[in-house]
Amino acid sequence: MDIIYLALFFIYGIIFGSFFNVVGLRVPKKESIVSPPSHCPACDYKLGVLDLVPVFSYLFLRGKCRNCQVKISPIYPVMELFTGLLFAFSYWQIGFQVELIIVLLFISMLIIITVSDLAYMLIPNKILLPFGVLLFVLRIISPLSPWWDSVLGAIIGFGLLLLIGIVSKGGMGGGDIKLFFVIGLVLGTVHTLLTLFLAALIGSIVGIIVLRLKGRGRKTPIPFGPSIALAALISYFYGAELVDLYGNLFF
Repeated sequence: MDIIYLALFFIYGIIFGSFFNVVGLRVPKKESIVSPPSHCPACDYKLGVLDLVPVFSYLFLRGKCRNCQVKISPIYPVMELFTGLLFAFSYWQIGFQVELIIVLLFISMLIIITVSDLAYMLIPNKILLPFGVLLFVLRIISPLSPWWDSVLGAIIGFGLLLLIGIVSKGGMGGGDIKLFFVIGLVLGTVHTLLTLFLAALIGSIVGIIVLRLKGRGRKTPIPFGPSIALAALISYFYGAELVDLYGNLFF
């Protein structure tokens, strides 16, 4: 039975992942997420049912538009596949609990902001606000221990990023700062601090790799949202183990 549920969550995940691509690409441009229907951005070809099967359409069409043969960004299948795997993994780790709803919403938000930040280097309030409200309400229903840790985590996450933004004179985007407020609600204080550390580490590694590959100057802007999203997921699922490991190594 678990295998069936895992498969179902994976299928739901890749379907929602396809929708999250649309949200992440359209909301920052203030476009409707339902109209116009999905189409090729190069030739405006309206995508049919066979063009919209998550992951598999991309593979079947070899990453090209059926009509004009222009290459399709790999971000679409990658986000779809990643969402499917994360949905299935979440069920495997948590099972049917209120916490499962929290983590699925959390993953959904992180996937959307990753797409948005990669495409436009922007994390819109229209994405953060509804997810923040829902996650706040669910954290009341399924609180951390102690219950106030969510509130403290949100305040510390927001405050630290705001301080970094002020000190760096704009080096930290407003979207990243508000994102950490939501992360704090979900993860609590310790895991929010862990997320910040991991995000800085991941972002530094990615930055070095990108700059070396592209040969750009040090001031080339690189979206920080994807690094935050990955760090938040690591902290959510493995934060306790990482904190214990740190304690065993240094104390």
